[in-house]
Amino acid sequence: MSLTLGSRHGCVMQSEIRAMSIACARVGGINLSQGVCDTPVPSAILSSTEEALRQGCHTYTHYAGLVMLREAIAEKQRRFTGLAVDPQSEIVVSSGATGAMYCAFQALLSPGDEVIVFEPFYGYHISTLTAAEAVPVLVPLETPGWTFTAHDLDRSVSARTRGIIVNTPSNPSGKVFSREELEVIADFAERYDLFVFTDEIYEHFIYDCSHISFAALPGMKARTITVSGFSKTFSITGWRLGYAICDARWATAIGYFNDLVYVCAPSPLQAGVAEGMRRLDDGCYAMLSEEYRLKRDRFCSALVEAGLAPSVPQGAYYVLADAGHLPGETAVEKAHFILDRTGVACVPGSAFFAESRGEHLVRFCYAKEDRVLEEACERLGRLRGSRAKN
Repeated sequence: MSLTLGSRHGCVMQSEIRAMSIACARVGGINLSQGVCDTPVPSAILSSTEEALRQGCHTYTHYAGLVMLREAIAEKQRRFTGLAVDPQSEIVVSSGATGAMYCAFQALLSPGDEVIVFEPFYGYHISTLTAAEAVPVLVPLETPGWTFTAHDLDRSVSARTRGIIVNTPSNPSGKVFSREELEVIADFAERYDLFVFTDEIYEHFIYDCSHISFAALPGMKARTITVSGFSKTFSITGWRLGYAICDARWATAIGYFNDLVYVCAPSPLQAGVAEGMRRLDDGCYAMLSEEYRLKRDRFCSALVEAGLAPSVPQGAYYVLADAGHLPGETAVEKAHFILDRTGVACVPGSAFFAESRGEHLVRFCYAKEDRVLEEACERLGRLRGSRAKN
């Protein structure tokens, strides 16, 4: 038989995140690898969704989403970022933030286009670009602080550069891009006439700093595709509700790809989240940041006690930790050592870097109920004194 897989299959191989989740389930461990929120769903979201289900909201919606949800997104954007968005023409609701980004890449990028991506990166950004036959061009961030310079950006440009991805707050590093850094990117994007694709899914997980939505910077709305969603904020990762906000010129084409690939996001869930957002007080979002700041501080303290020096995140709910001293030649081997010794799963740092970088790092997700997180902290204490054999 001469049949073979297509050339694109390599970009959607099983990720290290899912591989570690499977390994964790096999031993009945605590899964701090995948970014699955185990914290409770807000009661307003649950009750309004139950009502939508009972009221018979079960048919297709407009490919860009229910108007009531797009209006809720636009109103929230106005309150939190000051950005005026037309819910009729500038918002596309999709199947999760990943779905929104996939449709944006399909609509706006051509085969061979180059897109700049900061490293460490979220692997799905790379895979989704590759699925669109675009070419990721990496700009490594420097530690401590995960910083970059304008020169780093300039030397990454070619005649084929079409865009740049900005993930803030960032997975996996927890970096929150400052206004000064975003202004450097804005100047860069304007000079080279680039699209700016932002992933802002962790916008409400902020500690000791502020989240600035890139599209709200002067002159940036027209070239920015803002991607976010509800999976993380409301702990509903399995509902697959995300969205893209952008100029109407881009939204129409993104919407058509959304229609082709997904038809629409689940209609009763759209209705439930729209009504739930109306019922929620804005203080809930502030409480979320405070709740997760406490989780971050507790978990990072446990990592220090376990001998895994953390890069303390400014946002999101992940932390990269230095496991270079643990047994194993690679980050994969070190992650499996941690799982075998403690029953706690993490992700090899190499999943977020290219060219064998990140082999000394592992990533943990601390979006867990307090009792689970406390148990994980205690288990990680078993690593004290662990060292690779010389």
